[in-house]
Amino acid sequence: MKTKEKGIICHLKSIRQTKGYSQQQLAGLVKVKRQAIYDIETGKYMPNTALALRLAKQLGCKVEDLFSEDEPETTMTITLPEGKARQNSRIVAARVRNRLIGYDLKGQSSLNEGFRAADGLLAADGDTVKLFCSEDSLDRTIMLLGCDPAFSLLAAHASRFARDIRLHCRFASSHKAMQGLAAGYAHLAGTHLHNRHREEENVTLARNLLGQTKATVVAFSFMEEGLMVAPGNPKRILSVSDLAGGSIRLVNREPGAALRSLLDDHLERRSILPTTISGYEKMVASHSEGARLVSFGFADAALGLRAVAEFQGLHFVPMETVRCDLVIPQDLMDHPAITIILDVMQGKKLREELSALPGYEASMTGQVIAET
Repeated sequence: MKTKEKGIICHLKSIRQTKGYSQQQLAGLVKVKRQAIYDIETGKYMPNTALALRLAKQLGCKVEDLFSEDEPETTMTITLPEGKARQNSRIVAARVRNRLIGYDLKGQSSLNEGFRAADGLLAADGDTVKLFCSEDSLDRTIMLLGCDPAFSLLAAHASRFARDIRLHCRFASSHKAMQGLAAGYAHLAGTHLHNRHREEENVTLARNLLGQTKATVVAFSFMEEGLMVAPGNPKRILSVSDLAGGSIRLVNREPGAALRSLLDDHLERRSILPTTISGYEKMVASHSEGARLVSFGFADAALGLRAVAEFQGLHFVPMETVRCDLVIPQDLMDHPAITIILDVMQGKKLREELSALPGYEASMTGQVIAET
Protein backbone atom coordinates (compact mmCIF):
# COMPACT_ATOMS: atom_id res chain seq x y z
CA MET A 1 0.00 0.00 0.00
CA LYS A 2 1.19 3.51 -0.86
CA THR A 3 -0.22 6.77 0.50
CA LYS A 4 0.58 10.30 -0.61
CA GLU A 5 0.48 13.25 1.80
CA LYS A 6 -2.72 15.24 2.30
CA GLY A 7 -3.08 18.65 0.70
CA ILE A 8 -5.28 21.65 1.41
CA ILE A 9 -8.27 22.40 -0.82
CA CYS A 10 -9.30 26.07 -1.06
CA HIS A 11 -13.01 26.81 -1.58
CA LEU A 12 -12.63 30.59 -1.38
CA LYS A 13 -13.36 31.26 -5.06
CA SER A 14 -16.67 29.41 -5.18
CA ILE A 15 -17.88 30.91 -1.89
CA ARG A 16 -16.78 34.41 -2.94
CA GLN A 17 -18.62 34.11 -6.26
CA THR A 18 -21.73 32.78 -4.54
CA LYS A 19 -21.74 35.85 -2.31
CA GLY A 20 -21.34 38.10 -5.36
CA TYR A 21 -17.93 39.62 -4.55
CA SER A 22 -15.16 40.28 -7.04
CA GLN A 23 -11.59 39.64 -5.95
CA GLN A 24 -11.04 43.40 -5.72
CA GLN A 25 -14.12 43.95 -3.56
CA LEU A 26 -13.27 41.14 -1.15
CA ALA A 27 -9.67 42.30 -0.89
CA GLY A 28 -10.81 45.77 0.14
CA LEU A 29 -13.17 44.43 2.78
CA VAL A 30 -10.48 42.30 4.47
CA LYS A 31 -7.73 44.92 4.04
CA VAL A 32 -5.37 43.06 1.62
CA LYS A 33 -4.35 43.52 -2.02
CA ARG A 34 -6.34 41.85 -4.81
CA GLN A 35 -3.21 39.80 -5.65
CA ALA A 36 -3.41 38.19 -2.22
CA ILE A 37 -6.94 36.94 -2.91
CA TYR A 38 -5.82 35.65 -6.32
CA ASP A 39 -2.82 33.83 -4.78
CA ILE A 40 -5.00 32.23 -2.10
CA GLU A 41 -7.55 30.98 -4.65
CA THR A 42 -4.86 29.55 -6.94
CA GLY A 43 -3.01 27.81 -4.10
CA LYS A 44 0.09 30.00 -4.25
CA TYR A 45 -0.44 31.43 -0.79
CA MET A 46 -1.92 30.04 2.44
CA PRO A 47 -3.35 32.85 4.63
CA ASN A 48 -2.42 33.18 8.28
CA THR A 49 -5.01 32.60 10.97
CA ALA A 50 -6.00 36.27 11.28
CA LEU A 51 -6.68 36.67 7.55
CA ALA A 52 -8.54 33.35 7.38
CA LEU A 53 -10.80 34.49 10.21
CA ARG A 54 -11.46 37.84 8.51
CA LEU A 55 -12.34 36.11 5.23
CA ALA A 56 -14.72 33.72 6.99
CA LYS A 57 -16.41 36.55 8.90
CA GLN A 58 -16.87 38.67 5.78
CA LEU A 59 -18.25 35.73 3.77
CA GLY A 60 -20.53 34.54 6.57
CA CYS A 61 -19.02 31.08 6.87
CA LYS A 62 -16.55 29.09 8.93
CA VAL A 63 -12.81 28.82 8.25
CA GLU A 64 -13.25 25.07 7.64
CA ASP A 65 -15.76 25.95 4.89
CA LEU A 66 -13.04 27.94 3.13
CA PHE A 67 -10.26 25.38 3.55
CA SER A 68 -10.37 21.60 3.89
CA GLU A 69 -7.92 18.74 3.87
CA ASP A 70 -7.78 16.65 0.73
CA GLU A 71 -7.99 12.92 1.27
CA PRO A 72 -4.61 11.24 0.72
CA GLU A 73 -4.18 9.26 -2.49
CA THR A 74 -3.93 5.58 -1.62
CA THR A 75 -3.08 2.63 -3.86
CA MET A 76 -3.55 -0.96 -2.73
CA THR A 77 -2.99 -4.43 -4.18
CA ILE A 78 -6.28 -5.90 -5.35
CA THR A 79 -7.64 -9.30 -6.43
CA LEU A 80 -10.00 -9.33 -9.43
CA PRO A 81 -12.05 -12.57 -9.35
CA GLU A 82 -13.34 -12.07 -12.90
CA GLY A 83 -9.87 -11.78 -14.44
CA LYS A 84 -7.75 -8.96 -15.77
CA ALA A 85 -9.25 -5.58 -16.58
CA ARG A 86 -7.95 -2.66 -18.60
CA GLN A 87 -6.13 0.32 -17.12
CA ASN A 88 -8.41 2.92 -15.53
CA SER A 89 -11.24 0.42 -15.21
CA ARG A 90 -13.70 1.61 -12.58
CA ILE A 91 -13.62 -0.79 -9.65
CA VAL A 92 -15.93 -1.46 -6.70
CA ALA A 93 -14.04 -2.98 -3.80
CA ALA A 94 -14.35 -4.48 -0.34
CA ARG A 95 -11.92 -6.12 2.06
CA VAL A 96 -12.81 -9.80 2.48
CA ARG A 97 -10.85 -11.18 5.38
CA ASN A 98 -7.30 -10.00 4.57
CA ARG A 99 -7.68 -9.38 0.82
CA LEU A 100 -8.98 -6.42 -1.12
CA ILE A 101 -11.47 -7.85 -3.65
CA GLY A 102 -12.59 -5.81 -6.63
CA TYR A 103 -15.06 -6.06 -9.51
CA ASP A 104 -14.95 -4.11 -12.77
CA LEU A 105 -17.92 -1.80 -13.34
CA LYS A 106 -18.50 -2.72 -16.96
CA GLY A 107 -21.57 -3.41 -19.07
CA GLN A 108 -24.85 -3.63 -17.19
CA SER A 109 -23.07 -3.75 -13.82
CA SER A 110 -22.16 -0.10 -14.39
CA LEU A 111 -25.65 1.17 -15.12
CA ASN A 112 -28.84 1.59 -13.11
CA GLU A 113 -30.55 4.50 -14.87
CA GLY A 114 -27.23 6.25 -14.24
CA PHE A 115 -23.60 5.26 -13.78
CA ARG A 116 -22.70 3.58 -10.51
CA ALA A 117 -19.88 5.26 -8.62
CA ALA A 118 -16.62 3.32 -8.30
CA ASP A 119 -14.34 2.96 -5.28
CA GLY A 120 -11.22 3.46 -7.40
CA LEU A 121 -9.42 3.10 -10.72
CA LEU A 122 -7.31 0.14 -11.73
CA ALA A 123 -3.62 1.01 -12.25
CA ALA A 124 -1.59 0.14 -15.35
CA ASP A 125 -0.02 -2.89 -13.66
CA GLY A 126 -3.47 -4.50 -13.32
CA ASP A 127 -2.71 -5.49 -9.73
CA THR A 128 -3.28 -2.25 -7.82
CA VAL A 129 -6.13 0.20 -7.51
CA LYS A 130 -6.04 3.92 -6.79
CA LEU A 131 -8.77 4.40 -4.22
CA PHE A 132 -11.37 7.14 -4.17
CA CYS A 133 -12.68 5.98 -0.80
CA SER A 134 -10.88 5.81 2.53
CA GLU A 135 -9.33 2.62 3.86
CA ASP A 136 -11.72 2.78 6.81
CA SER A 137 -14.70 2.62 4.47
CA LEU A 138 -13.40 -0.65 3.03
CA ASP A 139 -13.70 -2.21 6.46
CA ARG A 140 -17.37 -1.16 6.59
CA THR A 141 -18.14 -2.47 3.09
CA ILE A 142 -19.38 -5.94 2.25
CA MET A 143 -19.66 -7.71 -1.10
CA LEU A 144 -22.76 -9.73 -1.96
CA LEU A 145 -22.87 -12.10 -4.94
CA GLY A 146 -26.30 -13.12 -6.22
CA CYS A 147 -29.00 -12.41 -8.77
CA ASP A 148 -32.07 -11.26 -6.83
CA PRO A 149 -32.77 -7.69 -8.04
CA ALA A 150 -34.19 -6.93 -4.59
CA PHE A 151 -30.70 -7.06 -3.07
CA SER A 152 -30.38 -3.40 -4.07
CA LEU A 153 -33.26 -2.65 -1.69
CA LEU A 154 -31.35 -4.39 1.10
CA ALA A 155 -28.33 -2.21 0.34
CA ALA A 156 -30.43 0.97 0.44
CA HIS A 157 -32.13 0.07 3.73
CA ALA A 158 -28.78 -0.84 5.30
CA SER A 159 -27.26 2.53 4.35
CA ARG A 160 -30.26 4.32 5.86
CA PHE A 161 -29.92 2.30 9.05
CA ALA A 162 -26.19 3.08 9.33
CA ARG A 163 -24.83 5.65 6.88
CA ASP A 164 -21.23 4.45 7.09
CA ILE A 165 -22.18 0.90 6.02
CA ARG A 166 -22.02 -0.05 2.34
CA LEU A 167 -23.27 -3.16 0.55
CA HIS A 168 -22.01 -3.83 -2.99
CA CYS A 169 -24.27 -6.22 -4.94
CA ARG A 170 -22.60 -8.11 -7.78
CA PHE A 171 -24.78 -10.12 -10.16
CA ALA A 172 -24.01 -13.86 -10.21
CA SER A 173 -26.08 -17.00 -10.66
CA SER A 174 -26.70 -19.14 -7.58
CA HIS A 175 -23.86 -21.58 -8.31
CA LYS A 176 -21.40 -18.85 -9.30
CA ALA A 177 -22.30 -16.83 -6.23
CA MET A 178 -21.64 -19.79 -3.95
CA GLN A 179 -18.39 -20.62 -5.75
CA GLY A 180 -17.26 -17.02 -5.31
CA LEU A 181 -18.14 -17.14 -1.62
CA ALA A 182 -16.17 -20.37 -1.20
CA ALA A 183 -13.16 -18.77 -2.89
CA GLY A 184 -13.27 -15.78 -0.53
CA TYR A 185 -14.43 -13.29 -3.17
CA ALA A 186 -17.45 -12.07 -1.18
CA HIS A 187 -18.82 -11.79 2.35
CA LEU A 188 -22.17 -13.40 1.54
CA ALA A 189 -23.98 -15.00 -1.37
CA GLY A 190 -27.57 -15.29 -2.51
CA THR A 191 -29.11 -18.49 -3.85
CA HIS A 192 -32.68 -19.28 -4.90
CA LEU A 193 -32.78 -22.92 -5.99
CA HIS A 194 -36.23 -24.51 -5.93
CA ASN A 195 -36.80 -27.53 -3.69
CA ARG A 196 -37.30 -30.68 -5.74
CA HIS A 197 -38.25 -32.87 -2.80
CA ARG A 198 -38.13 -32.23 0.95
CA GLU A 199 -34.51 -31.14 0.96
CA GLU A 200 -33.58 -27.49 1.22
CA GLU A 201 -31.67 -27.11 -2.05
CA ASN A 202 -30.11 -23.80 -1.01
CA VAL A 203 -28.68 -25.42 2.10
CA THR A 204 -27.46 -28.44 0.13
CA LEU A 205 -25.70 -26.19 -2.37
CA ALA A 206 -24.00 -24.27 0.43
CA ARG A 207 -22.79 -27.46 2.12
CA ASN A 208 -21.51 -28.94 -1.13
CA LEU A 209 -19.60 -25.88 -2.30
CA LEU A 210 -18.37 -24.37 0.96
CA GLY A 211 -16.72 -27.59 2.12
CA GLN A 212 -15.31 -27.17 5.63
CA THR A 213 -16.41 -23.54 5.89
CA LYS A 214 -19.28 -23.27 8.34
CA ALA A 215 -22.07 -20.91 7.36
CA THR A 216 -25.49 -19.61 8.35
CA VAL A 217 -28.33 -19.65 5.82
CA VAL A 218 -30.83 -16.83 6.32
CA ALA A 219 -34.09 -16.34 4.39
CA PHE A 220 -34.29 -13.16 2.32
CA SER A 221 -37.41 -13.29 0.14
CA PHE A 222 -39.93 -15.41 -1.67
CA MET A 223 -40.27 -14.59 -5.36
CA GLU A 224 -42.34 -15.87 -8.25
CA GLU A 225 -40.37 -17.33 -11.16
CA GLY A 226 -41.56 -18.27 -14.61
CA LEU A 227 -41.63 -17.25 -18.26
CA MET A 228 -41.61 -13.64 -19.41
CA VAL A 229 -43.52 -13.33 -22.70
CA ALA A 230 -44.72 -10.54 -24.99
CA PRO A 231 -47.53 -8.22 -23.82
CA GLY A 232 -50.90 -9.89 -24.19
CA ASN A 233 -49.22 -13.30 -24.57
CA PRO A 234 -49.81 -13.51 -28.34
CA LYS A 235 -48.28 -17.00 -28.55
CA ARG A 236 -50.75 -18.29 -25.93
CA ILE A 237 -47.98 -19.75 -23.75
CA LEU A 238 -49.56 -21.27 -20.64
CA SER A 239 -46.78 -23.54 -19.34
CA VAL A 240 -43.36 -24.92 -20.24
CA SER A 241 -45.17 -27.65 -22.22
CA ASP A 242 -45.97 -25.02 -24.84
CA LEU A 243 -42.24 -24.46 -25.46
CA ALA A 244 -41.88 -27.84 -27.16
CA GLY A 245 -42.27 -28.18 -30.91
CA GLY A 246 -39.96 -25.45 -32.14
CA SER A 247 -42.50 -22.70 -32.83
CA ILE A 248 -41.69 -20.76 -29.62
CA ARG A 249 -38.30 -18.99 -29.48
CA LEU A 250 -36.86 -19.32 -25.98
CA VAL A 251 -33.82 -17.65 -24.42
CA ASN A 252 -32.39 -19.75 -21.61
CA ARG A 253 -30.10 -19.06 -18.67
CA GLU A 254 -26.62 -20.53 -18.24
CA PRO A 255 -26.00 -23.91 -16.50
CA GLY A 256 -25.82 -23.31 -12.75
CA ALA A 257 -28.42 -20.57 -12.79
CA ALA A 258 -31.39 -21.31 -10.53
CA LEU A 259 -33.89 -20.57 -13.31
CA ARG A 260 -32.11 -22.97 -15.66
CA SER A 261 -32.40 -25.70 -12.99
CA LEU A 262 -36.09 -24.88 -12.55
CA LEU A 263 -36.75 -25.15 -16.28
CA ASP A 264 -34.86 -28.43 -16.58
CA ASP A 265 -36.80 -29.90 -13.67
CA HIS A 266 -40.15 -28.90 -15.21
CA LEU A 267 -39.12 -30.37 -18.55
CA GLU A 268 -38.07 -33.63 -16.91
CA ARG A 269 -41.38 -33.90 -15.05
CA ARG A 270 -43.18 -33.61 -18.38
CA SER A 271 -40.74 -35.87 -20.28
CA ILE A 272 -39.91 -33.02 -22.67
CA LEU A 273 -36.52 -33.22 -24.38
CA PRO A 274 -34.54 -29.94 -24.51
CA THR A 275 -33.78 -30.67 -28.16
CA THR A 276 -37.46 -30.07 -28.98
CA ILE A 277 -37.26 -26.45 -27.76
CA SER A 278 -36.09 -23.72 -30.11
CA GLY A 279 -33.51 -21.54 -28.38
CA TYR A 280 -32.79 -23.89 -25.47
CA GLU A 281 -29.06 -23.45 -26.13
CA LYS A 282 -29.35 -19.65 -26.55
CA MET A 283 -28.38 -18.12 -23.21
CA VAL A 284 -28.51 -14.72 -21.54
CA ALA A 285 -26.75 -13.71 -18.35
CA SER A 286 -29.59 -12.07 -16.43
CA HIS A 287 -33.35 -11.67 -16.00
CA SER A 288 -33.28 -8.17 -17.47
CA GLU A 289 -31.30 -9.24 -20.56
CA GLY A 290 -33.88 -11.91 -21.34
CA ALA A 291 -36.71 -9.43 -20.79
CA ARG A 292 -35.16 -6.99 -23.25
CA LEU A 293 -34.91 -9.66 -25.96
CA VAL A 294 -38.60 -10.44 -25.53
CA SER A 295 -39.49 -6.72 -25.52
CA PHE A 296 -37.58 -6.17 -28.78
CA GLY A 297 -39.17 -9.20 -30.43
CA PHE A 298 -35.99 -11.28 -30.66
CA ALA A 299 -37.49 -14.01 -28.46
CA ASP A 300 -40.96 -15.23 -27.53
CA ALA A 301 -40.14 -16.31 -23.97
CA ALA A 302 -37.39 -15.84 -21.41
CA LEU A 303 -36.86 -17.13 -17.89
CA GLY A 304 -37.29 -14.50 -15.19
CA LEU A 305 -39.22 -13.03 -12.29
CA ARG A 306 -42.75 -11.66 -12.22
CA ALA A 307 -41.38 -8.35 -10.91
CA VAL A 308 -38.94 -8.01 -13.80
CA ALA A 309 -41.66 -8.91 -16.33
CA GLU A 310 -44.08 -6.31 -14.96
CA PHE A 311 -41.46 -3.57 -14.80
CA GLN A 312 -40.60 -4.31 -18.46
CA GLY A 313 -44.28 -4.28 -19.47
CA LEU A 314 -44.32 -8.00 -20.29
CA HIS A 315 -46.84 -10.77 -19.63
CA PHE A 316 -45.82 -13.41 -17.07
CA VAL A 317 -46.46 -17.17 -17.02
CA PRO A 318 -45.81 -18.48 -13.47
CA MET A 319 -43.86 -21.68 -12.85
CA GLU A 320 -42.98 -21.70 -9.15
CA THR A 321 -42.51 -19.54 -6.06
CA VAL A 322 -39.04 -20.02 -4.56
CA ARG A 323 -37.19 -18.71 -1.54
CA CYS A 324 -34.02 -16.71 -1.95
CA ASP A 325 -31.56 -17.19 0.92
CA LEU A 326 -28.38 -15.43 2.00
CA VAL A 327 -25.43 -17.63 2.94
CA ILE A 328 -22.97 -16.07 5.42
CA PRO A 329 -19.73 -17.77 6.56
CA GLN A 330 -19.63 -18.12 10.35
CA ASP A 331 -16.29 -16.31 10.68
CA LEU A 332 -17.81 -13.21 9.04
CA MET A 333 -20.98 -13.03 11.13
CA ASP A 334 -19.44 -10.42 13.45
CA HIS A 335 -18.46 -8.09 10.60
CA PRO A 336 -20.07 -4.71 11.46
CA ALA A 337 -21.85 -4.49 8.11
CA ILE A 338 -23.13 -8.08 8.35
CA THR A 339 -24.68 -7.36 11.76
CA ILE A 340 -26.42 -4.32 10.28
CA ILE A 341 -27.73 -6.37 7.35
CA LEU A 342 -29.15 -8.98 9.73
CA ASP A 343 -30.78 -6.27 11.86
CA VAL A 344 -32.31 -4.64 8.77
CA MET A 345 -33.82 -7.96 7.66
CA GLN A 346 -35.52 -8.24 11.04
CA GLY A 347 -37.10 -4.82 10.59
CA LYS A 348 -40.52 -3.91 9.26
CA LYS A 349 -39.49 -1.38 6.61
CA LEU A 350 -37.53 -3.74 4.35
CA ARG A 351 -40.24 -6.38 4.60
CA GLU A 352 -42.91 -3.87 3.61
CA GLU A 353 -40.97 -2.76 0.54
CA LEU A 354 -40.17 -6.33 -0.51
CA SER A 355 -43.86 -7.24 -0.22
CA ALA A 356 -44.75 -4.28 -2.44
CA LEU A 357 -42.79 -5.79 -5.34
CA PRO A 358 -44.87 -7.87 -7.82
CA GLY A 359 -44.49 -11.56 -7.03
CA TYR A 360 -42.48 -11.02 -3.82
CA GLU A 361 -43.35 -12.03 -0.28
CA ALA A 362 -41.40 -11.42 2.94
CA SER A 363 -42.98 -13.60 5.64
CA MET A 364 -39.68 -15.37 6.44
CA THR A 365 -37.22 -12.53 5.81
CA GLY A 366 -34.46 -12.65 8.42
CA GLN A 367 -35.23 -16.16 9.70
CA VAL A 368 -32.34 -18.59 10.07
CA ILE A 369 -32.96 -21.59 7.80
CA ALA A 370 -29.94 -23.71 8.73
CA GLU A 371 -26.39 -23.84 10.01
CA THR A 372 -24.11 -25.76 7.64
